[in-house]
Amino acid sequence: MTRINLTVDGAKVADDVEPRMLLVQYLREKLGKTGTVVGCDTSNCGACTVHLDGTSVKSCNVLAVQADGSEVTTIEGLAATYDGGDLHPMQEAFRECHGLQCGYCTPGMIMQSVAFLKENPKPTEEEIRVGIEGNLCRCTGYHNIVRAVQLASGQGDHQSAGASTVGVPAEEATS
Repeated sequence: MTRINLTVDGAKVADDVEPRMLLVQYLREKLGKTGTVVGCDTSNCGACTVHLDGTSVKSCNVLAVQADGSEVTTIEGLAATYDGGDLHPMQEAFRECHGLQCGYCTPGMIMQSVAFLKENPKPTEEEIRVGIEGNLCRCTGYHNIVRAVQLASGQGDHQSAGASTVGVPAEEATS
């Protein structure tokens, strides 16, 4: 067993883990963070995406011991990183744009999209498609996911998305 200390969704945790335990297993089995889902166990689908020290990673490809001393944000903790309400703007945009169907890929897709917008706050549609290409969705065809990312970046069509204020400065939302 190896002792790890990390911060998960703002809470400091310390645990003894097997050196071979994956971060996704640790989050789900030890901490009950079941929003981080296991899709493929091969790092191909992105369903298990979390933020490790602010960087998007596939948690099925990271050992828990590699996260020692780090800060991890899961889909459960994402809203707490934003001072504005119950949902992070990306979560709200996915809801408003119907950027999900079965929902299985949604946590990882949202986490990847948030990290992507930190790097590229005003992406084109093509840049969004490239930015999320490591996360697979078998239901949506990606159209509404791309619309959600556009909306969260402040570039989306708010009328067709069914939202009027997500990602929009207050002065624009009231005009």
